[in-house]
Amino acid sequence: MRRFWARFATHRAGIAAGLYVLALVLTMLGVELLPGADPHAISAEVMRPPSPAHPLGTDELGRDVLLSILHGIKVSLSVGFAAALGATVIGVLVGSTAGFYGGVIDLFTMRISEIFQVVPSFILAAVIVALSGPGLVQVVAVISLLAWPQVARLMRGEVMRIKQLEFVDAVRCLGIREPVILAGEIVPNALAPALAAGSLIVAHAILLEAALSFFGLSSADIISWGRMLNSGQRFLYNAWWLSVFPGAAIFTTVLAFNLLGDALGSALNPRTVSGK
Repeated sequence: MRRFWARFATHRAGIAAGLYVLALVLTMLGVELLPGADPHAISAEVMRPPSPAHPLGTDELGRDVLLSILHGIKVSLSVGFAAALGATVIGVLVGSTAGFYGGVIDLFTMRISEIFQVVPSFILAAVIVALSGPGLVQVVAVISLLAWPQVARLMRGEVMRIKQLEFVDAVRCLGIREPVILAGEIVPNALAPALAAGSLIVAHAILLEAALSFFGLSSADIISWGRMLNSGQRFLYNAWWLSVFPGAAIFTTVLAFNLLGDALGSALNPRTVSGK
């Protein structure tokens, strides 16, 4: 852990991104405690530009845009973290099994992963969500099923490398069964690339959820940055703040998770030269 933090500390962009993500998480946990924190509350102050009373303006129903964006953090982070967790778990299971046993299992799983990788993720996600109905659970499930191949291929490569090392042969000589060797010895040593890839999936999931929400393929009773973009596009020329601020929230959040993922990937890889 000391070596990890030492390498991670050399990535200033990663540190800044980590602090931004931490601020998002704290905001998500504390936004409900704000006085007057009902984002659905309407008022007579319709389409007001940014002002001291409403720092990011109000929308066509008089709702505070800043409060809506703060509440939208919960949807974006919940979908991002849940989808990344699901994709990482699937990828680790599939990739470690394929890399360790090889043969027909490896061939079959890798061909399946290639099918998922060549199909445009947004189109497939839109079709599945449209058929199954809008909802955060459906969105998380779809993104998890679409994102696991990246983790699986990284995990497969690491497992194939580690299973040839001497300590694995020494464990085999003790008579320990192969499933136990895989789960107890190889997988823990091969998780670093999968964890880094999982952090990048968070950004992909947030962006995909925003795109689905923009096209109306999410639940109508939730506040989503993508749905705010969809509503604001009608007033782009006379109420620019309705689109600019939700778009900026999506951009900065996705950028932060990408920078954090790159920094984690470098810090978790001892062969990477620190600071690059």
